[in-house]
Amino acid sequence: MLRILALLIALIVPAGLSQTAGPAALSLEQKEEFLKKAEVTRTHAASKGITGTKRATLSDGSLTHDASIQTIDERKAEFQTQMGKELNFRDTYKFNIAAYRLARLLGLGEMVPPSVERSYNGTAAAWTWWVDDVLMDEGQRLTKKVEAPDKNDWARQYHIMRVFDQLIYNTDRNVGNILYDKNWRLWMIDHTRAFRTYNTLQDAKLLQRCDRQLLASLKRLDEASVTAAIGPWTGTLEVKGLLARRDKIVALFEKLGAPALFDWLPKQ
Repeated sequence: MLRILALLIALIVPAGLSQTAGPAALSLEQKEEFLKKAEVTRTHAASKGITGTKRATLSDGSLTHDASIQTIDERKAEFQTQMGKELNFRDTYKFNIAAYRLARLLGLGEMVPPSVERSYNGTAAAWTWWVDDVLMDEGQRLTKKVEAPDKNDWARQYHIMRVFDQLIYNTDRNVGNILYDKNWRLWMIDHTRAFRTYNTLQDAKLLQRCDRQLLASLKRLDEASVTAAIGPWTGTLEVKGLLARRDKIVALFEKLGAPALFDWLPKQ
């Protein structure tokens, strides 16, 4: 009888998902597949952000989970930001997907939530996994003056984020785009204003320490691997700018040497 019941469950539950498995048990590939195919059961405006982000509840009949949906895709010859005037301004959902694909390539798939391209009401959009069990964002942490239970672990994640942001030239890493879950894992979200074409670093002074595995992954990047990962959502100039910044980041940490390196990411 138990064997028959198990066979029935296997027929009913979609491949790759178990009836009891929660979101935490899913692989990145399974989350991507869910985002691509699950049906929308409810939508409402996200509580934060200025890019028209919607929060949607999705279900595939076995799992129910939320996603953020961004359709923004703007270009401007110049745009006034808090940091001054930016030329050739770009704000696009495509960079959210590119950031996730690049993060996976670098071994940071557990710090940038899965994001896929899918149509929303006839418009191309980024559908991004809603981070589970969010404790607070960086703005709330600072306002409440909360310190992470393990300051060293928190600091290492923060340094990794700084390296990633310099690599993609992220112009919008505000305190609302840094989330902490209940385990104090740092999550980087909303990268629609990244991937600038500049060959220079945005602020090299922020690069003080780096994870050894991340540095090794940076060294392995080449035009072919980066283009394969993010090319569908960026362009040639964005890829070349990223690789030029990678060269500067690697050179900086090679000069700083072993005292600037630490181990936090698992070996690839």
